[in-house]
Amino acid sequence: MDWITVLRWLQSDFINRLSSSSLLHCENEGQHSELTIISGERLNALRNFCWRMAEKYKRVSPVRDVFTSFLKGKLGEEVVKERLGGLITEVDYEQRIGGDGNVDFTLTSNPLIGVEVKSRCGSFDAVKWSVTSEEVAKNAVIVCILIQEKINEAQPQYHLVLAGFLPTAMIKLKTGRITFGIDQLMYGGGLVCYLEQLLSNSSSSLTSHNSNCDKLPVYQYISNNIYDGEAKYEHEANGSQYSSEQLVLLYIKNGDDNMERANYESAIIAYDGALKLDSDNAEIHYKIAVAKYQFGDYEGAINSCQQAVSINPNYIKAYHKSGLARYQIGDFEGAIADFTQAIRINQHDAFAYLNRAYARSYLGDNQGAIEDYTYALKLNPNANNNNDNSLIQEEVTQSIEMTEVSLDSSESYKQRGNLRYDAADYAGAVADYTKAIKINIDDADAYFNRANALIELGDKLGAIADYNQVIKINPLDAEAYFYRGELYYELGKKQDAVENFRKAYELYHKEGKLVEYRNARERILDIEIEESMDDLRF
Repeated sequence: MDWITVLRWLQSDFINRLSSSSLLHCENEGQHSELTIISGERLNALRNFCWRMAEKYKRVSPVRDVFTSFLKGKLGEEVVKERLGGLITEVDYEQRIGGDGNVDFTLTSNPLIGVEVKSRCGSFDAVKWSVTSEEVAKNAVIVCILIQEKINEAQPQYHLVLAGFLPTAMIKLKTGRITFGIDQLMYGGGLVCYLEQLLSNSSSSLTSHNSNCDKLPVYQYISNNIYDGEAKYEHEANGSQYSSEQLVLLYIKNGDDNMERANYESAIIAYDGALKLDSDNAEIHYKIAVAKYQFGDYEGAINSCQQAVSINPNYIKAYHKSGLARYQIGDFEGAIADFTQAIRINQHDAFAYLNRAYARSYLGDNQGAIEDYTYALKLNPNANNNNDNSLIQEEVTQSIEMTEVSLDSSESYKQRGNLRYDAADYAGAVADYTKAIKINIDDADAYFNRANALIELGDKLGAIADYNQVIKINPLDAEAYFYRGELYYELGKKQDAVENFRKAYELYHKEGKLVEYRNARERILDIEIEESMDDLRF
């Protein structure tokens, strides 16, 4: 009898016991348990993290939705961390961002072996889990967690079930995503043995030119892109393996490719792998800083930039990125210090002068801002139009106006509306966006921003009307469809919500925004599961 047959037989027995609530429960870390209970201080720590994430991304999605999404993911990760113990990397809730970057954990003894956790709420006989081709490619196993309670901020404890796992080598994708139920999983008690077997085989699997890449329990990217076919291997007493230098370059290229696809947390995971092998590499620290900045983790970006300049005090790009990150969190004095350091390294850096001008203007140093801004344009007349190297033009205020570079009046109202929104003056923001729309009736951004402010004021129908205008002006605006879908869902119009989410994920897919694409698909799946459960009740 092979191991697959054994684990599937055990899974069948487990499902029968699950239906009668007769589950194995062990509280010892690193030992198997079908049931894990999370409550008390441990749950409070998870909630606090999720509220911080909800606050950070409140401009992207409703706070409640962000909180629920993050808590669902973190509860599942806690189960896997407790059950696998030291076999996997630990989750650092202060450093790891976003929760799900397609690789939730890597094995401690081999960081190339990834573990992805999928958490779902509902009845065990109705719940479906799903994975994408990218998740399959980057992980050795998919671990599925069943959450028996509904996620909310008041729930005192959660009873979490290790529903089972799937080796990705067994998953054959005909499309970009596959969905499966609990009866298709392997019994969770075999997870540790399976991963330990992968560890024992990973060295030979990684280094064999003739191995079947579809069966490798590692990042498929690394298996299939070894130096573009030019990698050489070092042979040691324990067998053939990559050299440290080769692994560093592979990790970096993996990170770079993820950055191009906007998979920022996956990029950070890859860069971290390189950093473990080459901790004194300033460029890797800088790459991590860029990924964190793009994700919105500005404080993390600053810390990584500091690491880079501690290794290379003349790393001018790190000062630039640190200054931009400080600007984003309102540390204008710190931003000025960073841009000043960049100018000391290169006195002809137009973008450092331009960015310092913006920071000075926010501190009321208008004369200094004028001088920097004027000198920046003298060095590079096009500096103000380069969004890759300078702060966003809409953030320029008094200092720019004093140099006779004025914004369009519609843009000015939008800018003030944005500032009022950030200050929680939602009624004032709506008034400014309305004035911007009166000046330019085809300003899709003004309608979109006004919709967000109306949501904060509780005017869901008004927000839908504004999203309608956005889509009328730009039928390819995926975010407008997504957020309109959320509003329809909250109003109980599930079919309208599904149609909007479906249009959003089609557009996200065309744009290559895989994270947003996944979120839209999961929202559809959530609604379909809810409806199936409603049918069961009747």
